[in-house]
Amino acid sequence: MASPAKQKPRVHIAVFLAPAVLVYTAVMIYPLFNTLRLSLFSEVDQERIWVGLQNFRTLFGDAIWSDQFWNALANNTWFFMIHMLVQNPIGVALAAILSSPRLRFSAFYRSAIFIPTILSFVIVGFAWKLILSPIWGIAPGMLDAIGLKFLYTPWLGKEEYALTTLSLVSVWQYVGIPMMLIYAALLSIPDEILEAGECDGITGMSAFFKIKLPLILPSIGIISILTFVANFNAFDLIYAAQGALAGPDFSTDILGTFMYRTFFGFQLQLGDPHMGSAIASAMFGIILVGVCIYLFGIQRRLRSYQF
Repeated sequence: MASPAKQKPRVHIAVFLAPAVLVYTAVMIYPLFNTLRLSLFSEVDQERIWVGLQNFRTLFGDAIWSDQFWNALANNTWFFMIHMLVQNPIGVALAAILSSPRLRFSAFYRSAIFIPTILSFVIVGFAWKLILSPIWGIAPGMLDAIGLKFLYTPWLGKEEYALTTLSLVSVWQYVGIPMMLIYAALLSIPDEILEAGECDGITGMSAFFKIKLPLILPSIGIISILTFVANFNAFDLIYAAQGALAGPDFSTDILGTFMYRTFFGFQLQLGDPHMGSAIASAMFGIILVGVCIYLFGIQRRLRSYQF
């Protein structure tokens, strides 16, 4: 009996993948490894020398550097928690409401909520800075018109309020993303499951919490890890609204702005690409650990809810 002919190598797969791999390598992989490489060097007398992990020892051991790093990390963590505790629950609630077949004009509402996500960070940052300004902003007048002028305070000018205010602005801009992802997940639930629940008397809010919510938990997990990665990479909104110094008194300073000032310099501060690369490497390590915890810890438990 003749042996089966050898299967020809599927060259076309490599041909189709090659452009995407090359582009991804050029804009992501190479800059990442180059950043890690730069963090292991330092510049002395205009000459680059190998220092190993010395930049990381300075970042975590030197009082001046470590204070700035831990302040930025704490602010970044709070920025992320606001999105997790406010943005994502609101997104789930909006998706649940808009997925109701009895709601009229749901397509219009979805579009209106999603539109801010396509706006530029610069536009959003400057627009809200103008809106909240105590001098020419419309926020004081609007609160005064409804008798709540006493609630107004220069939120972007006070250390205790500035970061939370910008976090909520970011929530306003991006709540449409979790809303649309959860909306798509809710529409993918088979009607047979919902009909079976109705036969057992599970309808309305009870159907959402007992049937729909467990089935969309994998989607909520994906949204959570995307929120984590996006917020620990955040930079644009803080820079547009508060500048590179992330005022007042670094109260809105996050890892992205801290890395920017260090790498490129600002005003009288000279740029240090090697310390900036060390900060960027620390950011990468934090994000990597968070993603690994999700992939190897949380995702395994969520798989039990998938079809």
